[in-house]
Amino acid sequence: MKFFFHIGRYFLMIKYTFTKFTKWSVLKKLIFQEIDDLILGSVGIVAFMSFLIGGVVAIQTALAIENPFLPGNLIGFATRQSVILEFAPTLISIIMAGKVGSFITSSIGTMRVTEQIDALEVMGINSFNYLIFPKIISLLLYPFLITLAMFLGILGGYIASVYAGFSTSFDFIQGIQLDFQVFHVVYTYSKTMLFAFVLATIPAYHGFYMKGGALEVGKASNISFVWTSSVIIIINFIVTQLLLA
Repeated sequence: MKFFFHIGRYFLMIKYTFTKFTKWSVLKKLIFQEIDDLILGSVGIVAFMSFLIGGVVAIQTALAIENPFLPGNLIGFATRQSVILEFAPTLISIIMAGKVGSFITSSIGTMRVTEQIDALEVMGINSFNYLIFPKIISLLLYPFLITLAMFLGILGGYIASVYAGFSTSFDFIQGIQLDFQVFHVVYTYSKTMLFAFVLATIPAYHGFYMKGGALEVGKASNISFVWTSSVIIIINFIVTQLLLA
């Protein structure tokens, strides 16, 4: 029963987030601040992780298919498929659940502990809209990070496979272009937008409704990461079954 209670309260939170809007002049500043914190502040770790993941995928693929009868462009093809379909959108989103999700939970949770949320409500401000709506809007730019992750993942695979001698530059690029389907990109961005909404709302829920003091803020961040990651994996499974199966 407690599980359904949290689900119901979560959807009520989303409902309240899109009612009684704060003044646009205030929201605009909050949105730009969230873009700086959540999107621009994550470019470094996304770029670093994506580049290395792409290199690892390419090397593992090359080691797994050491057969002279297999085409040389297979490494590029496998790297592209792995990075675009799964590693860029899903793995990066789980990493972001740790970075962005923990930041959202701790920031809102700290406001709850210090009674800043209570002060907002006393002033007649819709605290849901004030705190959560800017995060949802800023994470509409999340596909930008996933696009960067896809590009750097493939680039990392190219550099790792070519300079390690597993593939030639021509073969790898030919593999990237082989049997490319635009729908795979549509599939990736479709689930990316769902992941972005989850990254904004589930951590916000755990921060907004947390109880206790400073110690509980850390606990709420841990629980937030577990739930956000779990929901991302579940959504990934459902979307894959609906769009690719």
